Amino acid sequence: MKHAPYPTEFIEQSLRKARERGDQTLVSVAVELNVPLTTLKGWRRDAAKAARGGPHVAHPLHGELSAQAWAPRERLQALNESHLLVGDDLHAWCRHKGLYAHQLQTWRDAFCAMSEPSAKQNLGAMRELQGKHDQLERQLRRKDKALAEAAALLILQKKFQALWADEA
Repeated sequence: MKHAPYPTEFIEQSLRKARERGDQTLVSVAVELNVPLTTLKGWRRDAAKAARGGPHVAHPLHGELSAQAWAPRERLQALNESHLLVGDDLHAWCRHKGLYAHQLQTWRDAFCAMSEPSAKQNLGAMRELQGKHDQLERQLRRKDKALAEAAALLILQKKFQALWADEA
């Protein structure tokens, strides 16, 4: 038995709900919408195919999926173009490009995160530097002891020579 086709508005809302699901799984979204998971996945696949026409083609079904198709260079250019826009101007620009404002914010955060080293990297670099520092400190102490010993031997040698010179 074949189901009647779903209205376009329902498909758009379902895809939007699937995109903005947060921690919710796709299965739970499908159950909530009372739609088979395979149907929801098919809609997503169709939206992805529509998005492959280019990231700048506005299509009601491709929002999040087309954002994934944007190359890093295009993302940076979009961030540059939209960084001064706010409110309605930003939303109009996003509609024209087929994006959402939250996608731009995600790109901005990802771009900034790339330039800032993570805490684990900082900790690893700090440990590496601490190990190098400790090693250099050990070498310095060893060389200081060797230098002090050499100086003591030189002094003793001079005293010994002075003693033999006095006896002769």
